[in-house]
Amino acid sequence: MKRNKFSPHARSAARRRVLQAVYQWQLTGLDPFKIEAQFFAEQDMDKVDGPYFKVLLHGIALQVKFLDAAFVTFVDRDISRLDPIELAILRIGCYELQYCKDIPYRVVINEAVELAKKFGASQSHKYVNGILDKVANTSKNLS
Repeated sequence: MKRNKFSPHARSAARRRVLQAVYQWQLTGLDPFKIEAQFFAEQDMDKVDGPYFKVLLHGIALQVKFLDAAFVTFVDRDISRLDPIELAILRIGCYELQYCKDIPYRVVINEAVELAKKFGASQSHKYVNGILDKVANTSKNLS
């Protein structure tokens, strides 16, 4: 398979938009295809890796139970009590750790931590970092 050139900045932008989209999906239950259409119609997506945005959004929606199972043993409360932003970030990170094997786990965790710093509560980046690090170590041991 031929690899397309990609921009790390466009990938980061895709993750930021996916965070917003997954957050919306979690709160509304709206069909991911409708959310995707809304984002491309109403948001500035020019500097976003659009195909990656779609992969993440739809992959997370399809694999949500598996993703949640990957981190549920590492959280200190029921996932229904997690902050919706933290939950969305954990789902994005877990999806990338499980299904985007071409992305180094350190990059996945760093991107998730940056999202948590920007959009989460004051200490959520530490929480996200700890959980995704445990998921990554578990995933590496299973590979």
